[in-house]
Amino acid sequence: MDKLEGRIRNHDREIEKMCNHHFQGFVDSITELLKVRGEAQKLKCQVTETNQKLQNDGKELLTSMDELRQCRLQQRNIATTTDKLTHCLPVLEMYSKLQEQMRAKRYYPALRTLEQLEESCLPQAGSYRFCTIMAENIPRLRTHIRDVSMSDLKDFLESIRKHSDKIGETAMKQAQVQIARDNAVTSQQRSASGRRIRKEMCLGTKVDRNGSNPFSEKDSGILDVEDEEENEGARDTFENYYRKQRRKQARLVLQPHSNMHETLEGYRHYFNQIVGFFVVEDHILHTTQGLVNRAYVEELWELALSKTIAALRTHSSYCTDPDLILDLKNLIVLFADTLQGYGFPVNQLFDMLLEMRDQYGEILLKKWNQSFRQILDQDNYSPIPVASPEEYQRIACQFPFQDPELDKIPFPKKLPFSEFVPKVYSQLKEFIYACLKYSEDLHLSSTEIDDMIRKSTNLLLTRTLSHCLQYAIKKKNVGLAELVQIIINTTHLEQSCHYLEEFISNITNVPPDTINATKLYGTSTFKDARHAAEEEIYTNLNQKIDQFLQLADYDWTAAQGGAQASDYLSDLIAFLCSTFAVFTHLPGKVAQTACMSACKHLSTSLLQLLLEADVRQVSMGALQQFNVDVKECERFARAGPVPGFQGDTLLLAFIDLRQLLDLFTQWDWSTYLADYGRPTCKYLRVNPHTALALLEKMKDTSRKNNMFAQFRKNERDKQKLIDTVVKQLRNLIATNQA
Repeated sequence: MDKLEGRIRNHDREIEKMCNHHFQGFVDSITELLKVRGEAQKLKCQVTETNQKLQNDGKELLTSMDELRQCRLQQRNIATTTDKLTHCLPVLEMYSKLQEQMRAKRYYPALRTLEQLEESCLPQAGSYRFCTIMAENIPRLRTHIRDVSMSDLKDFLESIRKHSDKIGETAMKQAQVQIARDNAVTSQQRSASGRRIRKEMCLGTKVDRNGSNPFSEKDSGILDVEDEEENEGARDTFENYYRKQRRKQARLVLQPHSNMHETLEGYRHYFNQIVGFFVVEDHILHTTQGLVNRAYVEELWELALSKTIAALRTHSSYCTDPDLILDLKNLIVLFADTLQGYGFPVNQLFDMLLEMRDQYGEILLKKWNQSFRQILDQDNYSPIPVASPEEYQRIACQFPFQDPELDKIPFPKKLPFSEFVPKVYSQLKEFIYACLKYSEDLHLSSTEIDDMIRKSTNLLLTRTLSHCLQYAIKKKNVGLAELVQIIINTTHLEQSCHYLEEFISNITNVPPDTINATKLYGTSTFKDARHAAEEEIYTNLNQKIDQFLQLADYDWTAAQGGAQASDYLSDLIAFLCSTFAVFTHLPGKVAQTACMSACKHLSTSLLQLLLEADVRQVSMGALQQFNVDVKECERFARAGPVPGFQGDTLLLAFIDLRQLLDLFTQWDWSTYLADYGRPTCKYLRVNPHTALALLEKMKDTSRKNNMFAQFRKNERDKQKLIDTVVKQLRNLIATNQA
């Protein structure tokens, strides 16, 4: 305790020392603190005053801060509301659009809007009561839309069925306008591939009964839905129903009327319906998805093309009017160009038109056959009289005729040919124009057109005109003057063939010297006709000679012949002289041939008359008369009825008769029998058979009218002489036959 107390005392002393050491500082601090108390009081007053001022000033700030807090809260609420509305407004807008489409009865886009509402907008909007109501109404709305859409689809199908004709008519008119515009832009000839109109046309005709086309461009994708079973089923239902109904309509459209071939309007109505049908299909193909596709349309077009071509082939075969065929061809070209403008292949139609070209050619040939026959029947077969230069110029415009010698002759004058020459030539040109009209717009090259025209013209020349000329030549009662004029006419037509060649080249722009170019057969046609006319002249002359010979009335038992030629022969010679005078315009060879043929026929006929079986006996007097007639024929031949014969060439026609008659009248049998078979024989042209037949007729079968009656005292010797000659002739014949 003492230690403790001592320890305490030590600490107390240390504390006292420390207090003593710091007392002054403490006092100073108290003194300073007292001083500070006053200042602190002042500071407190200032702080209080400042606080009061701050409190007064802070009231507005607190009010502003409270307002700011409220604004921030409102902003947050607005942002939240905006976000929610952002998700809800599309739903409401889409639903409003759906309601508007429903009110406008635009059910196809309404169905698409409904699908977007169900699949996109409602899931993003969240769980709101109106969204729930909308979601519950969607199946009912979809069913309603599909039912009404199907009803509208049926109405649409019925409407386009009724309006296909009008749609097609409008499309073809627009195509025709486009073609006319293209033709106006360029006047150059089309190339081999041909021009094609651009696809500038669209389905502008309102066909829906409500005044709008349900398959408009903004309706695209009405059945292009997700791969859900329900939507797939809807698409299949619409697609199958639409295609089935359109196939039925196609069959009706492609079935032509039984009398379609009678008028062009029948064909036009048929084409309008087909064009209208496929314009609708093309429009639906390009403005919708899922209803039709390219493969379906192409398949339908191939079917339609085959049936259309078959129908056209059948009905066009009934047509006999070339103008109707030509109009039909132009209509088919317009039909093909219209559909090609929509992308449909139409090459088969142009191939069919090339097939129809042959039919058109046959119809033209029949028509021109009638024209040629009418021209030939109405012709007077007389040279054309020309009274003035105007008439001459008119004929020269119809037929390319040039004759410098004729030009020197003053008017009035006559052209060498008859009316049928310029008329036939004009008809040939008209035929060429008709062929050219058909070849237009077939997308053929100039060479192909030229070849087609030349081949058709060749058929006209070699078949139609040739047959008509043969008909004119061979018809009954045709006279020699007519035949002579036909020869002159065909000669001039033959000379005009190269003008036809130039005419074809000018209208086709193909030079006539082009390699492999078809040549016209006009020259050979007119040559054949001329040769036929020449043969007919020869035949006609021979028939006339036969008619005169039928008038021959010889007294074969006459004791003595007359000094003058028989009447029938004089008439025959006069006829021949007048006939050959008409031959002055014929080519020299024709006239010479006709004259030689007539003389040969006359000689042969006279010989046959002498050797007829009905003539059982011939007297020397009859032979003398016969000899006088033959001399008359020789005088006619020697006079040269036709110029151009050299020397006595025409007399050779009667040489057989002359030698035979000389043999009998001169009774030069010894010379004949001795020189027979030698080239220098005097009676080289006398056939032993002919001599024997005539000699048999000269035998005396009765004493009455015996030709040797004037030598009665030598009668027996003469008969023996005849028998001897007969025997020698028979031996000669037998020797030659062996």
